[in-house]
Amino acid sequence: MTYVNIGVLLIFVLNLLAAIMTVFRERRDIAATWAWLLVLIGVPIFGFLIYLFFGKKISREKIFDIKTQDRMGVDQLVSQQKKEWARGELTTSGEFTDDVNEIMHMFLEIEKSILTKKNDVQIFTDGHDKFNSLFDDIRKAKHHVHVEYYTFEDGRIGNELLTLLETKVSEGLEVRIIYDALGSKGTTRKFFKRFEQLGGKAEAFFGSHFSFSDLRLNFRDHRKIVVIDGEIGYIGGFNVGDQYLGESEKFGHWRDTHIRIFGNSVGSLQSRFIMDWNATAGNNQINYQSDYFPQTESKGNVNMQIVSSGPDSEIEQIKKGYIKLINSAKKYIYIQTPYLIPDDSVMEALDIAVSSGVQVRIMIPSMPDHAFVYRATQYYAKDLTNIGAELYQYNDGFLHAKTVVIDDMVASVGSANFDFRSFKLNFEANAFIYDTAVAVSLKNIFEADMKQSDLLTKKYFHDQSHWLKFKQQFSRLLSPIL
Repeated sequence: MTYVNIGVLLIFVLNLLAAIMTVFRERRDIAATWAWLLVLIGVPIFGFLIYLFFGKKISREKIFDIKTQDRMGVDQLVSQQKKEWARGELTTSGEFTDDVNEIMHMFLEIEKSILTKKNDVQIFTDGHDKFNSLFDDIRKAKHHVHVEYYTFEDGRIGNELLTLLETKVSEGLEVRIIYDALGSKGTTRKFFKRFEQLGGKAEAFFGSHFSFSDLRLNFRDHRKIVVIDGEIGYIGGFNVGDQYLGESEKFGHWRDTHIRIFGNSVGSLQSRFIMDWNATAGNNQINYQSDYFPQTESKGNVNMQIVSSGPDSEIEQIKKGYIKLINSAKKYIYIQTPYLIPDDSVMEALDIAVSSGVQVRIMIPSMPDHAFVYRATQYYAKDLTNIGAELYQYNDGFLHAKTVVIDDMVASVGSANFDFRSFKLNFEANAFIYDTAVAVSLKNIFEADMKQSDLLTKKYFHDQSHWLKFKQQFSRLLSPIL
């Protein structure tokens, strides 16, 4: 053997040993373990650079900080509802089926998510409508505005929102902003300088703005939450950026889903925001105030639970909720998601549903915003088509909605996609809604979107080029870490 061959062999052996030691040093599920081994071994040396940015797990100290935050205004209600459940008082009215009752009870147990009634819900599918409503509500705010977005961009709509928030600060209101530093790339601390000089408070999630020194690209705050005076809340898929108004040449029309809540569930959104703020802001903590949790006079009759999940827990609460919805469906399941990369448990649940005669319809975008993720989405779309699900490709711009509807009974709207990242890596929040009117409205929205979509057939996937199929197969191998 030549010295070159010996050197190459030595590098390979050392890289293999380092890869095994790196991946098995931290506990991971088996799919993610093999995916990282593929990267580290298949791309020697450079694979470790990729791992530095995407593979580092959240620190135990940070997990402790997040887990130990007080669920302000919620813990006592959880204890009370568990007692009511044990006495049968939450299910005696007969307004929910046994399957729906099981979903609600599961969230109460695994996420301390209380069931709230008397909520009024308004659905938005257009960014202009959503932000017009949000701005109107903020203008009327009397005590506080709490804002949490994965993306808060320094653009036209971002500056309009920040200017409005600066006005409310000048009026003496408490205004706090949490933004994800990576999701808001291009937005610097300077963007919030005047806002903070006026007395507002802005924090990048995990307490520091993203920079090259912050090597962790995973574990992002993907939530989109606004709470106004503890009475009005917003949750869904829209972020703060001009593209969400359809002003991007690349994406064109932006199709998303967001809801406005007036009622008792806003307290759960408030509690979620406060926990995220206190885990992010260091010494600048929020203490309990009754003004954060006022009594609302909503005349709505929508039942709802706010459910969050993230890498601070291994329970995967929202994924379990999705699986429970799928398993509970008797007639139909409608899913809209920009990223369709389900793990084996979700795939099996969908397979069982199709085999049981349940109509499964899933809608995905017709264009990528992340190349690897989209090719993996196409792979799973083909798999689901082969087992009998109906896959639709939305053509009127970019589909970013994250919704699930079953049987005109239950719906979910929030930030969580149908992919590994939302299930395991990101901090997410969804509203699970138990109301026929809301479920039917979301079903009708889905069916209207079908008119702007193509039904993907087995022939469609069969006729794709070999190169495209290879990219889909390769992306699927990396799906646990995408």
